[in-house]
Amino acid sequence: MNGTAAATGSASCRFAHYFVVCGVDTETGLESLILTLSFCASVFLSGEGFEQSPIRRSFKSKVLVHYPESTDRNPFNKDAVNMLCMPRGLSFRTQADRLDPQFHSFTMSFDDGTRSYGFVHTFYEEVTGAQIITAMQTLYQMHHVEHHSASSVSSPSSSSSSASSPSTSSSFDPARDTLYVSKAICLLTPLPFLQAARQFLSQLHQAVTSHTAPPLPIESYIHNILYEVPLPPPGRSLRFHGVQGPIVCQRPGPGELPLGEYPLGEAFSLLGVDNMVQLITCVLLETQVLLCSQDYQRLMTVAEGVTTLLFPFQWQHIYLPIVSAPLHHLLDAPVPFLLGIQRREGAQRSSLHLPHEANLCFVDIDNRCVEAPEDLPVFPEQTELIQELSEVLLRFGLPPQGGVITKPATASPRMSSLVLEDLMEDRRNGNLGGEELAVLERLQALARRCGEEKMSDGGKTLGHVFEEEEEELKAAKLNVQLREVFAGRFAAMFGRYEEFVIHSALDLDSWLSNREGTFSFDKGSFLSVQPASHLHFLSHFLETSMFSSFVDGKVISRWADREPLQQLFDSRLERERLYDTDTEDSRNCRYRKCTTVFESAQVIERRLMKADHTAIHPHLLDMKIGQGRHQPGYFPKLQADVLAQGQNTNKWSGRVTASRRTDLKRSTVTEHSGVDNEQRQKHTFARKNLRQSKLLDPSLRAVTQTHREFAEWLLSECRLKTKRMLMERMGKESVELGQGEANITGLQENTLIHGLCDLLERTWGHGLQLKQGKSALWSHLLHYQAARGKTETPAESPGQTLELVFHIYCCSFRFIQTMSEGLSEVGQARAWIHLALEKKMLSQHLKELLTNQQLLRQLYKPHAFLLCEEEREQFLFHLLSLNTVDYLCFTRVFTSISNIPWIHTDPLDLKQKTFCSFDPWVCVSGELGDSGVRQIPKNSQEIFFQCKNLGRLSTLQLGQENSGLLAKCLIDCVMVYNEITGHTYKFPCGRWLGKGVGDGSLERVLIGQLVSPGGEEDAGRWTGTPPELASPSQSVRAVLGSLGSRRMLSVEVQEDMREAANNLVKHFHKPEQERGNLTVLLCGEGGLVLSLEKFLLHGFKSNRLFQRNVFVWDFVGKYFELVSMETGPPCDLLCHYVNAINASPRNIGKEGKFQLLVCLGIRDRLLSHWLPLLAECHLTARTYEEGALLRDRAAVHSLSRILHTLNEFAITLETALVKGVDL
Repeated sequence: MNGTAAATGSASCRFAHYFVVCGVDTETGLESLILTLSFCASVFLSGEGFEQSPIRRSFKSKVLVHYPESTDRNPFNKDAVNMLCMPRGLSFRTQADRLDPQFHSFTMSFDDGTRSYGFVHTFYEEVTGAQIITAMQTLYQMHHVEHHSASSVSSPSSSSSSASSPSTSSSFDPARDTLYVSKAICLLTPLPFLQAARQFLSQLHQAVTSHTAPPLPIESYIHNILYEVPLPPPGRSLRFHGVQGPIVCQRPGPGELPLGEYPLGEAFSLLGVDNMVQLITCVLLETQVLLCSQDYQRLMTVAEGVTTLLFPFQWQHIYLPIVSAPLHHLLDAPVPFLLGIQRREGAQRSSLHLPHEANLCFVDIDNRCVEAPEDLPVFPEQTELIQELSEVLLRFGLPPQGGVITKPATASPRMSSLVLEDLMEDRRNGNLGGEELAVLERLQALARRCGEEKMSDGGKTLGHVFEEEEEELKAAKLNVQLREVFAGRFAAMFGRYEEFVIHSALDLDSWLSNREGTFSFDKGSFLSVQPASHLHFLSHFLETSMFSSFVDGKVISRWADREPLQQLFDSRLERERLYDTDTEDSRNCRYRKCTTVFESAQVIERRLMKADHTAIHPHLLDMKIGQGRHQPGYFPKLQADVLAQGQNTNKWSGRVTASRRTDLKRSTVTEHSGVDNEQRQKHTFARKNLRQSKLLDPSLRAVTQTHREFAEWLLSECRLKTKRMLMERMGKESVELGQGEANITGLQENTLIHGLCDLLERTWGHGLQLKQGKSALWSHLLHYQAARGKTETPAESPGQTLELVFHIYCCSFRFIQTMSEGLSEVGQARAWIHLALEKKMLSQHLKELLTNQQLLRQLYKPHAFLLCEEEREQFLFHLLSLNTVDYLCFTRVFTSISNIPWIHTDPLDLKQKTFCSFDPWVCVSGELGDSGVRQIPKNSQEIFFQCKNLGRLSTLQLGQENSGLLAKCLIDCVMVYNEITGHTYKFPCGRWLGKGVGDGSLERVLIGQLVSPGGEEDAGRWTGTPPELASPSQSVRAVLGSLGSRRMLSVEVQEDMREAANNLVKHFHKPEQERGNLTVLLCGEGGLVLSLEKFLLHGFKSNRLFQRNVFVWDFVGKYFELVSMETGPPCDLLCHYVNAINASPRNIGKEGKFQLLVCLGIRDRLLSHWLPLLAECHLTARTYEEGALLRDRAAVHSLSRILHTLNEFAITLETALVKGVDL
């Protein structure tokens, strides 16, 4: 149903908030903008200087008028609007230059998260003021004299030729040339009505330049758009009138995606689908994004296009798609940002020097180039997403790889003929039918064939009119289809996010007070149900402020209304669940294309084809006689008395009822501003985001305050990151101690460390003015090393401790420099951070780096974070807290490097300390391989050798050749030290190695544990992360080996057996990145082998049947001799395995053979069948006492069932365990 709407009330429900005119101030004169540019922008961004002709320089502009003076909810920011309306300032031209009008838009963010949009039509107007013309002539004469003098010194011949024939394009002669200056008219709106605002401004300008006066004074149209045109109601379209024709705008309904009119088709054409998806990935992961183009509107198109595709998430950091000259200091911001800068024609990328490049996404829109950060995660199912987006683009005739966009310099009015206007309105409203509609269709076809004929002066051909309408509808439908594709992707990825939101607080105040110490989302559980290919991206995305804010909104919805975007997303998820009957596992789900693209496009088409409401037409105002006089080519001086406020005396203002205005206002506030209640205000202030409004203040005081806030932000981020890393790592430790469930994977840990690397890069890049390469931190390391190379001892470090720190720092730095992985500067900096963190020296190394104050003052500007002593010390203190936990980040990430282990073998027998006839060898194994056999020199207990990175060490094979007079030794332990990472591993042994002693073993497999880097004396202590289970100690072996010891309680033995099996079950139910080493759970202290050995040794009668010491393998061997003649699959298999182990060339002793039998049995799912065979053998009754566990049928049956549960897991044994046995 059609209606007529007005908006003479509150500004919150008006279509536009302000109308602004910017231009030259004839009173203040000309002031150059060159002095406001920073060094990094002087070449790339401006391309101008005092050597340029004055006609090519930029000068400061000024807001000449703006109406109304101010509004309650959106006060007018004169300086910010001036900078964004004319980012390059005033431009002067002559009649020899092109004077085409230009259009661009901008956006301003407010502290509460809302935005205001500005639409600017810039044109050139003839300068009539004698003061400006005289000033320009004087500047040109001064420039000509200086240029002539400089040319005479360098080349007299060239200077004379240039003086005799000056360049026409850069010269100015008042007697010959007509001077023009740029002027801008701007419309500020609460919502991004791009097409409607563009058409209104274009019609307004054409009316000014036309030789024929418009039907009404210009003030009537401006007053109408400011005070009488309301916002369209949600889900409706509105038609209002410009100077030369009707304008239609529409607004999505409650169940649709938010308004987004910036043409996504143009953004995808400018960059291509691949680059666009890569850019969106960077924005989602909150990297620093810098857009670059010669065209301001292209900057806005790409920036707004990307942010509208983020639904349901919102960008939380600095957002300025157009950075004007006075705001170039924001390029130094050490926080995530999305900024856009204009590049002058011919400027090269290499001429742009930026302090932050390690985590920067640089987008050259004009050259269709995206420079993404290193190691950027791939968007989930990126190939399928690109294919779906390409199909959408192809349906609208756009190439997926992108192409050059040719657009008109300015928009023209839709209609000029009143008859045609009426016909088109009737067509939109559905009032044409039958013969009338057929006639209009024939007119359209005729117009396409004869499209060159003009309708009227300044008008469009009929064919062009219909083409513009079709293009606008096509762009709107393409927009919504592309947005639906991304919304469907996010719905598929986060369709079950509500199940992982943690509601731990009783009320909002308690949640806010403990916000930093609690988790609102179970990230580990969420990642555990995601496809493996999605984990890299999702683990990074879950750490962003964008996702945290989204989850916080869900938590707060318990006490307050949900935010509109979240409410819309949740309702879409609920609707999908109703129609989705697919029960496929989320980890194996297939890519599903969006099914709502056509439905959403049809809704948009219906609204645009038929306007639901019509605003009040422009009308005569109560102006004085003589006001509003038309002067072609000059924008008139507007009458303030009629534009300062709305006039409610006209006869059309009563067409809208009071209830209708109330509904308009309510819907506007709900959609645009969110829920304005006390709870949500508390949460907004608790976020502690940077104040967006202050960023637009170019004054020196404001800039200083901004950098101060940057420093506080860095310190706060460091505190939160280190606290998060400690909390997650401590959670890992509590799991290892058996105190809780796992809540972090190796992937999440790598993500947190990657975030720390990014933080350090941004911290070291703040205020940096001298840099080598892309990495600010690595550049500082190079400068520091060069400066320290001139001195032998570190400055201000007379103590031995600081000298040691400096030595360790130098060793780490040189090792990173010599790494053969072909790392970039950013990669080398990250490797250095990983290594320092693993060595627990990160804070100390950075502190050493900052001791050279002279170098700091040379490299950094005074406002840099590293020159703020108090904040810097707190920053290092937070990093020092990471020393309380152990990390293996360098070892596990940089896997292709070479390490230098040092092995020390410590015998217990003092008589054998010299190893006079002992010829031992070792082989170290880890997560990534083994070192191979390394012979220990005779008469030595140590060996140095270099090998590849083995990862975290797990086992060590220790053996000897049984040569010499005293070829036996009681080995206490073996220590392995890594000179690169500083890690020390202890491999306890506590047993004999040699023939005729102990179990006669010449080779043993030892299980290692990571101990403190502090030295051998701390080898038995825990450092913060508890050590893994090591080899069974000598004391344990003594208890098992001697029948004279105290009797082991059956309850304890059975409990140990259940615990060992339970640890294996938990191991395989953990994510793969978290499982750790299986050998430890099998053969380590408290492992399956030792627990089963306790079970089989329980209740032995005596040792007279065998030798002096009792070994389980003796009983197994005797059983093998007795049952070797029996038949049956279980017996045959057991005898086959025992025979193969006995035939092995390795002399691993009786303990080693029993360990090998258990490992092979559990691997091949036979161990649960072998145990009953041993229990039923008649030898068991003669060997074991009546109360022995092996004679207890219930105990044997229970143990068999426990072992049978392990058969469902695929167990892979280390090579060191099964070496020499082919089964």
